[in-house]
Amino acid sequence: MSNKMAPEEAERLEARINDLECQLAFQEDTIEALNQALSQQQQTISRMQDQMKFMAGKLKNVSESPLADSSQETPPPHY
Repeated sequence: MSNKMAPEEAERLEARINDLECQLAFQEDTIEALNQALSQQQQTISRMQDQMKFMAGKLKNVSESPLADSSQETPPPHY
């Protein structure tokens, strides 16, 4: 029994290793791109949450304003 591999078998295994290394490199690039996209989306969501809090505060102040009280408004001219 010989431990030597046939040249064709060695070439086939080397080709498989090369394919796996290419797949791994592609997956690493894809994971990095997805990580960057996720990070950008999280920043956008955080910014939007801050804007929503700001707008909710503004809306609350408007609804508490006497200008927003419909009982104090005069009816439109067509009434």
